[in-house]
Amino acid sequence: MKITILNKSYDVIETKEKVTIADSFVVRQNKIGGGNGEAKLYVGQDNQEVREFFGNNGFVIKCFLLKKDLLKYLEETKIEYLHPEQPYINKDILPHLWKTRKDMILALPDIIEFEIHEQTQIDGPRIYVKSSDKAYKLIREISLPNITYITIVKLVDENNQLFYYCKLFADYFGDIQHPYLINKEEKESKILEETTETKILSRARKGQGKYRDDLLNICPYCPITMVSDERILIASHIKPWAHSNDEEKIDPYNGFMFTPTFDYLFDRGYLSFTEDKKTKLSPFLSKMTYSKLGISDNKIFHHLPINGREDYLEYHRTEIFQGI
Repeated sequence: MKITILNKSYDVIETKEKVTIADSFVVRQNKIGGGNGEAKLYVGQDNQEVREFFGNNGFVIKCFLLKKDLLKYLEETKIEYLHPEQPYINKDILPHLWKTRKDMILALPDIIEFEIHEQTQIDGPRIYVKSSDKAYKLIREISLPNITYITIVKLVDENNQLFYYCKLFADYFGDIQHPYLINKEEKESKILEETTETKILSRARKGQGKYRDDLLNICPYCPITMVSDERILIASHIKPWAHSNDEEKIDPYNGFMFTPTFDYLFDRGYLSFTEDKKTKLSPFLSKMTYSKLGISDNKIFHHLPINGREDYLEYHRTEIFQGI
């Protein structure tokens, strides 16, 4: 897989999918528990797979962050900064910190480079890294613990130089939507008069009711697996329900029927499609994961229904797909 970052071409070697940001790593302002936070980051068990990714004992690697990714992460976590779900020790100042940190990131260059090195003085089967560079401190400063993870993509450029592209993601304990928004939406639904239209929209949010029935009528199978047993098919929105207007929320052309795994990949932006029915795979999942799922980049799925979905798919590729 090739990717282009700021007009520079790279080959993707492999991806370290999820390095969780623990409470022990973040700066004190973000913490839930006690202590001042540790600068070392746990990146995996000391085994062959992790060594092949990072390097031999004592490795030093060149890394970078992208300004646009940091801004996107702050937008994804804004609701947690403003309406904290976790019991942060400084939760009252988090709204102010969000604005301060956004202003700080806006002043940064488009690419922020740094180095990390292995903590060889730590005994045991766990690999830790550390850095004295400002960009590394930035990760500790803006990351909210437990809901933040880093995906690291190992790249090689045209001069055969290795780089590690780091990107922050937010995950609300398995859900992409913050609990505050879900609860707010449910309360508002209960207040509204239970009209037929309200019921239709409510069920469409869960991929049920008229939306699901209409989608099954025009797409009665998963176009990737060709499974047609509707008991295990999920009515997946292309343009997410939360971003759609009332008409788009129940439009069957704003959806595909997928089996659960591919619904998850599509919903989280790890998979999208071109208008000529080819797959687009995100570099933020590993080649091994895609291989186990039996899917590859630029693979054509002839049964994928494109007609009438062009604008929705353009939105998905632009706003949802986890590309570069």
